[in-house]
Amino acid sequence: MNCDGVEIALAQALEHRGFRVVETAEWPADAVVVDYEVIIVVVRQLASVCIVAARMRAKPRFGHRVLIGISLTSPSTHERKNAIVSGFDDIVSESRDSRLLIARILRLLRARPEHRCYLPDLKRPAA
Repeated sequence: MNCDGVEIALAQALEHRGFRVVETAEWPADAVVVDYEVIIVVVRQLASVCIVAARMRAKPRFGHRVLIGISLTSPSTHERKNAIVSGFDDIVSESRDSRLLIARILRLLRARPEHRCYLPDLKRPAA
């Protein structure tokens, strides 16, 4: 969800890595949210993360979906903790390096097998 319509480099990076990215400038309808395992919200002001997280988590059948916030500024440790306590699974800053965001998404999806996201097993048998 990107209400500002500002071009975010992370969207292209996620698509390049095989994720399906659907950007919306409007608050998503309840029926739309259940079609996705990961919801990423571009947060304009870090002061509003509590409200955004609570409203997203309160959607019917939201369940254990991954909710990640992207801040246009780098969040402080306190702001990041506040966002996680409020309901976000993580909050990252919008930067040109998408590896951090992708690694966090994969880590969170791996911990939630109910989404049936089949990720490669990183453990290799000893040769």
